[in-house]
Amino acid sequence: MSAGDLDFPLGARRTFVQFSSAFCRPCSATRQVLERVAATTDGVVHVELDVAAAPGLAEAFEIAQTPTVLVLDASGSVLHRLVGVPSVAAARAVVAH
Repeated sequence: MSAGDLDFPLGARRTFVQFSSAFCRPCSATRQVLERVAATTDGVVHVELDVAAAPGLAEAFEIAQTPTVLVLDASGSVLHRLVGVPSVAAARAVVAH
């Protein structure tokens, strides 16, 4: 899997790719955290994908539960994998480097 396989633009520094499901309450909390960090950090974007709508990507990235967040660098390489609802501090930490 590479950046060319993704159907969305990547952030200049980092991209949060959040895998969610329709009835997942923790996914909503995760969305709020990641949108806040992306809105206040230059070069960081947040993309949310429903596992039912993107089963190929979910399988390729071995997503076993939602929410799962992949943190990609500008070239699309996976730097971090977060499972569950991250704190704002944890989300900021993975994009700080």
